[in-house]
Amino acid sequence: MVSRRVKRVEEAIRQEVSKIVLYELKDPRIAFLTITNVEASPDLRTAKVLISILGDEVSQKTVLRGLEHARGYIQREIATRLKMRYTPVITFCLDKSLKKSLHVLKLIDEVTKEKNEIRYDIPEPD
Repeated sequence: MVSRRVKRVEEAIRQEVSKIVLYELKDPRIAFLTITNVEASPDLRTAKVLISILGDEVSQKTVLRGLEHARGYIQREIATRLKMRYTPVITFCLDKSLKKSLHVLKLIDEVTKEKNEIRYDIPEPD
C-alpha cells in the first residue's frame, strides 16, 4: 500500500520532469516523448520515471540516451523545485503498458472477428 505522501511526491516529480523536458532541455535527441508515470520507493530515495516514446526502437534508444545524459540536470532541478530532504535518484524506463494494451486489443479484435465468421450450420428439422 502506497501512502498518500508518496503518491503526492510521485505526481509532483512527474509534473516537474514534464516541464523540464518540455521547456528547458534543448537536446535534439529528446523529442516525441510523454512522461506517463513515476514510481517512487516508499522511502523516496529512488524514483523510476516511465516514459512513452513515439517511434521505432532506434529512436526510443536515442531518446533514452539523451535523457540519461540530462539526468543530472533534471535531478538538480527537481531538488531545487521540490525542497525535499532527500532528492530521489531518478532512472528513466520505457513504459510498455501502452504497447501491451494495444496488443491485447488486437487479440480481442481477432477473436471477435473469428467468432463472427463462424456459422453454425444447424440442420432444419423435417
